[in-house]
Amino acid sequence: MKQIERRSDCPISLSLDIFGDKWTLLILRDFIFFNNRHFNELVTVEKISTNILADRLNRLLENDIVKKEVDRNNKSSYLYSLTEKGIDLIPIVIEIYKWGANNIDGNNANSEFKNEVNSNFNKVTSEIVDRIKTTHNNGNRCTSL
Repeated sequence: MKQIERRSDCPISLSLDIFGDKWTLLILRDFIFFNNRHFNELVTVEKISTNILADRLNRLLENDIVKKEVDRNNKSSYLYSLTEKGIDLIPIVIEIYKWGANNIDGNNANSEFKNEVNSNFNKVTSEIVDRIKTTHNNGNRCTSL
């Protein structure tokens, strides 16, 4: 794993070095909420450039937050999946969604989902974690590299 130069030993600072930039959080959002798991699906969202996407995916791979596997449905394509460390980030991403949906005017939050997150955060988070564990780790769509 490539070592990131530490600015401090603060757990928040160290975490932000790995997943704290805009593009990485949007990639995680797409894994979690939209099941976008192929490079070409991720590049179209928010118009991220391919070099930035490749860099952020590599950082997530190097830190064992995602894994990269050959897609069984298309042997020339790779499928990215959240690992257990990546799944541990789901509540954080949902909290960021919740904060933005509740505190930034003019956002496009789905009102039904926003209300569900506000009233049943733990239930919603648990359901998403269960779905991701099933879809990202079932082995039906991918073959390990």
